[in-house]
Formats: sequence, C-alpha cells, structure tokens
Amino acid sequence: MAGSIEDYAGALTAAIEAALPGWVTGCVERVMRAWAGEVPPEVGRAAEEAGQTARTETGAAIRTLLAADIDEQRSTPLTLLRLAARYPTQVLRDAGVPPIERDPFKERAFPDDDYDLAPASLADVSPALTDLGITWGAAKAFEHKRRHRPPNP
Repeated sequence: MAGSIEDYAGALTAAIEAALPGWVTGCVERVMRAWAGEVPPEVGRAAEEAGQTARTETGAAIRTLLAADIDEQRSTPLTLLRLAARYPTQVLRDAGVPPIERDPFKERAFPDDDYDLAPASLADVSPALTDLGITWGAAKAFEHKRRHRPPNP
C-alpha cells in the first residue's frame, strides 16, 4: 500500500459524499415507481433535497468517524450509511407510500427502515465504493496489526 490510512479514509469519504445524493434519489424513485408507477415532480424534488441533506449530514458523520484515530473508531462507514436510509424513507413516508412487508430479521435489525433501503454493503450505495472500502479496511487492519502485535521475543 502506497498511501496512508488518512489518504484512504479521505478518498472513501469523498466517494461516499459524491454517491449519497444519487443513492437517495434512486431509492425514492425505485420505491415510488413500484408503488405508484411514476415519481411525481414534488417527490422527485423532495428526494433531491433529501439527497443533499444526506450528503451534508452523513458525509460529516463519516468524515468525523474516519478522521478519528483507528483505536477510537466505534462504528463503520457502512453503519452510518445504514442510518442514512432515513432520508429516502422520510420522503416516501411524506409521499404516503405504505411500508413494505419485510423479513423479520430486517424488521428487528432496522426497525425504522420501512422500505428495506438500508444497504447491505458499500456497493449497494455505489459500486464505486467497493474497492475504496476494501482498500481503507485493509489499511486500517494493517495499521491496527502494526500497533497491537505482541513484541518479538
């Protein structure tokens, strides 16, 4: 690995921030089309606004997380992205879309995710996040091992 953990964290954060607005609008459009056959213009505008809010708020949370020392990170970018499902969920609720029937495990794990939008992986938000997430995770693991391996006798 040629870069630092900070470089990889910065690249991952920037890519997540870039992907969030499209992910939010895509979630809203997919569910609206399945439910109503179309996306009314006002719902499309609300989705775009929610996407920008997700970029700002979730992006800041991820930036804060990944800027912290690795030994202080108590969450993951994916966990924070799962919480971001609240943005498209609220748009869909406001549009009057009824909740969908979900798997019992998902209902327990993500009780506020009425439309089964919480991503299972970074790739669910954007395929472009896959390699960045793997690279960041490997760099974090390498640094953790370097710091915490037992001394050689």
